[in-house]
Amino acid sequence: MILIAAGSNLHFCGLDSQDIVLRAFHALSRMSHLKIVSSLYETPAWPDPADPPFVNAAAAIETDMRPEALLAALHAIEAGFGRRRSERNAPRTLDLDLLAYHDIVQGEDEQGLVLPHPRLANRAFVLAPLAEIAPDWRHPVTGETAEALLAGADAAGVRKIT
Repeated sequence: MILIAAGSNLHFCGLDSQDIVLRAFHALSRMSHLKIVSSLYETPAWPDPADPPFVNAAAAIETDMRPEALLAALHAIEAGFGRRRSERNAPRTLDLDLLAYHDIVQGEDEQGLVLPHPRLANRAFVLAPLAEIAPDWRHPVTGETAEALLAGADAAGVRKIT
């Protein structure tokens, strides 16, 4: 299973964060098979909760692209929505993360790609949408399911957008 997370907390060209996340997955569907997309979730900004809240979601896809090519495609989609990489954890128009690529486990490569995503297991804003679409998915290092990881995470402030 190939898993992607999306998040946004800044508007871009008249689009709000919900629109940006949904349109980003639409853009991804033009280069891969989008199998399932989670609901949207609102989560407090981190590390500064005074920043605008994030809209987060997750998707499972199928693609023939290798992980490095997929990461480059995700970065291109981000750029198309005005993503600027300034400081770490700054507000952003769009963040697309490659969470997992089947059961591949790899350390950081030249592009900075680590699989599975190194902070996946303790981020409720990623785990809530992930557990919705793939509750039985198992982290390839810990063996824990997405549901179990979410149960152990601090999910305060994470709410499904209806």
